[in-house]
Amino acid sequence: QVQLVESGGGLVQAGGSLRLSCAASGRTFSSYAMGWFRQAPGKDREFVATIAHSGGSTYYAESVKGRFTISRDNAKNTVYLQMYSLKPEDTAVYYCATNGGSSASRLRRGEVDYWGQGTQVTVSS
Repeated sequence: QVQLVESGGGLVQAGGSLRLSCAASGRTFSSYAMGWFRQAPGKDREFVATIAHSGGSTYYAESVKGRFTISRDNAKNTVYLQMYSLKPEDTAVYYCATNGGSSASRLRRGEVDYWGQGTQVTVSS
């Protein structure tokens, strides 16, 4: 079992920045890939970014590429999502997620076994 707890959401003006954190527990954090997803009102949940278990490889959705950075600190069992140049269309509930395995590609396909509770990000225009 893996438990995930997000924090760091909030209200920000367009063009601003936020950093989300996700603390993991329950299994050896450095052994599994992690991802961030988001769900806007009335829309399906969508992939945002993934990071390999070692932190050596990252992948981003086209809509956030160049503005968001995913990173992890395996010593702190925490994954981060640094968001810059935020836009109103980034408004959503953000979730961290994993399937407990080392394959980030499976995460990008939505093969998720563990979700956090979500944290709200609201970007005002």
